[in-house]
Amino acid sequence: MNALLSIYTWLEVGLVALVGFFVQLAVALLTWPFDRRKLIVGRCFRLIGVTAAKLTPFWQFGIHGPVPKQLPPRTVCVSNHESNADPFLISHLPWEMKWLSKASVFKIPAVGWSMWLAGDIPVTRGDQSSGRGAMARCAQWLAKGVPVMIFPEGTRSKTDELLPFKDGAFRLAIETGADILPLAVSGTRRALPKHSWRFARSKGLVTVGTPISTQGMTLADVERLKALAREQILALRASLLPLTGSEPSSTQGVEPA
Repeated sequence: MNALLSIYTWLEVGLVALVGFFVQLAVALLTWPFDRRKLIVGRCFRLIGVTAAKLTPFWQFGIHGPVPKQLPPRTVCVSNHESNADPFLISHLPWEMKWLSKASVFKIPAVGWSMWLAGDIPVTRGDQSSGRGAMARCAQWLAKGVPVMIFPEGTRSKTDELLPFKDGAFRLAIETGADILPLAVSGTRRALPKHSWRFARSKGLVTVGTPISTQGMTLADVERLKALAREQILALRASLLPLTGSEPSSTQGVEPA
């Protein structure tokens, strides 16, 4: 049964992505003259992901805790990374931000096309030139007043332990004078386990932390900034674990997806 439902879910996600791309393309053409920051077309793409998540029979995704309606113009959002379902969950947050993602994802039909349209940023792992170019594009979006979203672990963790944080997001924040905004996700590891094509029933939640100002910081403070963000993410995730487990009371305090 799980295999059949997983096949159905992949078909559903693919269909939503394909139809959503053409909707997004139409929105892009209509809004291009007055939306050069791609806020509308980007938000359209995030809502495609939200729609796919809502139609997935395995997932119950939502937001926990208070969420600002908008972010300061210069904000670098960072989150732990549990699975490929994380973008579907984080897209429930009500603001647009440009995502840093591995370049191979941009080659996926429909999904990759939509990411290009939205203004997301590809990066090739292990390629220093690609990394520098990606960070430069992130800085350009921040200069235009558009937040960016980066997974500082660089890839999905196979266990409950957070991987070491890479420097990129934190150097970017210091160099551009941006705030770091920690986010945390929980429950998505079961939603779509790493290296598995089968979906699983999951209650996934995302929560938002407290912005960390980089005012007065220099590159010598990168390690301290990483530690501050990591500490918040760990605490935020710990607050979600009882809600994304099997306890009957786990629905309390949750905003439905």
